[in-house]
Amino acid sequence: MKVQRIYIDTSVVGGCEDDEFREASLAFFAGVRKGRFRLLVSDLLLEELAGAPAQVRFHLPRAGRENVFKVLGDDESLELGQRYLDAGVVGPASGNDALHVAIATVARADVVASWNFKHIVHVDKVRGFNAVNLREGYPLIDIRSPLELI
Repeated sequence: MKVQRIYIDTSVVGGCEDDEFREASLAFFAGVRKGRFRLLVSDLLLEELAGAPAQVRFHLPRAGRENVFKVLGDDESLELGQRYLDAGVVGPASGNDALHVAIATVARADVVASWNFKHIVHVDKVRGFNAVNLREGYPLIDIRSPLELI
């Protein structure tokens, strides 16, 4: 069975310290440690985590180096993220959300995992991201909450 390559945004790591999402987030990371998932983490995620409290930053290294793969935001993902903004999938204030999805798409992640139900894990947003992906020649991207993946 193929191990899913899951791109995570910062909310998944932060969810480990959030009362609402803690249980599912910790179960998700336990699945990573058991080798059920491979995490794709971007330089954008690492940049966002740099400003997070130490107890939040603690969770990513515990996933195990063998299970975490770094992907870089590049010109291609920046351009795709801008296409999402131009299409109105999300507004300019949500540029990093668009960039997370773009980096995952360019990296050919199997799934994007997020707790951001307003700008990422929302049926209208998923349709919008995928409409742009199809128009621009990219594959569809699956977007789920960690709860759906455990």
